Amino acid sequence: MNKYKLQLPPVIFGTSGLGNIYHDTPYELKLEIVKECITHAKGVPMFDSAGKYGAGMSLEVLGKCLKELNVKPDEVLISNKLAWYQVPLTTPEPTFEKGVWVNINNDAVQKISYQGILDCFEQGNELLGDYSSQMASVHDPDEYLATATTNEEEEKLYEDILGAYTALTELKAQGKVNSIGVGSKQWRTIERISKDIDLDWVMIANSLTIHSHPKELIDFIAELHKKEVSVINSAVFNGGFLIGGDHYNYKFVDINTQEGKELYDWRNRFFALCQSYNLKPAEACFNFGFNIPGVKSVALSTSHPDKVKENIDMVTKEISASFWEAMKNEGLID
Repeated sequence: MNKYKLQLPPVIFGTSGLGNIYHDTPYELKLEIVKECITHAKGVPMFDSAGKYGAGMSLEVLGKCLKELNVKPDEVLISNKLAWYQVPLTTPEPTFEKGVWVNINNDAVQKISYQGILDCFEQGNELLGDYSSQMASVHDPDEYLATATTNEEEEKLYEDILGAYTALTELKAQGKVNSIGVGSKQWRTIERISKDIDLDWVMIANSLTIHSHPKELIDFIAELHKKEVSVINSAVFNGGFLIGGDHYNYKFVDINTQEGKELYDWRNRFFALCQSYNLKPAEACFNFGFNIPGVKSVALSTSHPDKVKENIDMVTKEISASFWEAMKNEGLID
């Protein structure tokens, strides 16, 4: 099978902020963020979204913003990670990822199966309004598998995932999407799926950062590169913690725990070294995550419009070899 030749921009705009992750962001600010992305994108702007982001709010807001900015459907590339289906909110707070999504209007249920993925795909395009996703994937299959309590149950859940990819493969064959991939926090799950499915791209989240970058993962990315599978590196700030946030991989970091103390100690030493080289921590994180052989793009999210151009400019930011030597000498990277 001839693999689809993806033309990905170096920076892909994440849209979790449009779904009110951690904060209730006003629509006017979201509109300004999308406007900045469109204005400063190198080539065709690309947005990465998911039914999970704000229980569909991210998709709805993205479609609304693009329409208000008079962006034509063929002037934008949208990736939708499928697995979560919007349903009415019937409880005081959403039942998924509690404490992550703020002031959202709906709930979401997980639907990973042949029919479930088709339902998520159709709903996603409905939420986008005048737009549609050209790239599709199964979102967080690692978390789905982690719910199993026995090996037999885990195998059944994996069959559900393979069924979901049968649906995605059909959508691609029908021309409804141009490529299929996978988005996962646990890269071993991506590795497993890649052995069974002919993927066009993978999105690795939280696993390949300046703070965490196992050699086995670097080797796996090299294998994907040989197979012409595009690699998108997502969450290079480990959920924002590496640039000053208080959540590491979407979990609050308690400085009073041993793990929390170690994370804050690493970050304090990292910040101090960046300052001595007149570098922003974000620049070092991006540079490390982008220049790993095989990585085509970095997906970045922001809740600040003025940060969009800064994020794009990081692509061409050069960092001296002496900084990386100092990182090694300080024991901050391998």
